Amino acid sequence: MSTTASDGVAWTTRTTFSRSTRIAQHIDADAATVWRLLTTAAEIPRWNSTVVSLEGQIALGSTIKLVSTLDPSRTFSLKIKEFEPNVRLTLGGGMFTRTCSLTGDAGGTRVVVVERIGGPFFPFVARMIPPLDENFEQSAADLKKAAEATAS
Repeated sequence: MSTTASDGVAWTTRTTFSRSTRIAQHIDADAATVWRLLTTAAEIPRWNSTVVSLEGQIALGSTIKLVSTLDPSRTFSLKIKEFEPNVRLTLGGGMFTRTCSLTGDAGGTRVVVVERIGGPFFPFVARMIPPLDENFEQSAADLKKAAEATAS
């Protein structure tokens, strides 16, 4: 296992026109197991406690509809922008993009998730966007638990 002190701890950086939140997590499971969990839409609300519901198919060019615990009254329409099996998944909508990258890591998989929110109107809406750190940490912990349980 290859872990660092920052594993499972999210951090956010801000500029005038953007905000990025990042988390890295070592998971004792192969990339195919992690990828299957990340891309099987119907299963995600079962293992990810930060997702209320998710509709659609996670495939390149498709659009999914996600409801998050951060704002259960809002449905996000997210387009799948990159879909490289066992390596990279990028989705986004409006002013944000989230990329999930997987790499081999000491007999397991290192997952890095980065979400960037920004653009010319960001300064006007920034205060209405909730912090993502706790949400990222819970989601990473849920993914680790589900993948390692599947791999055992």
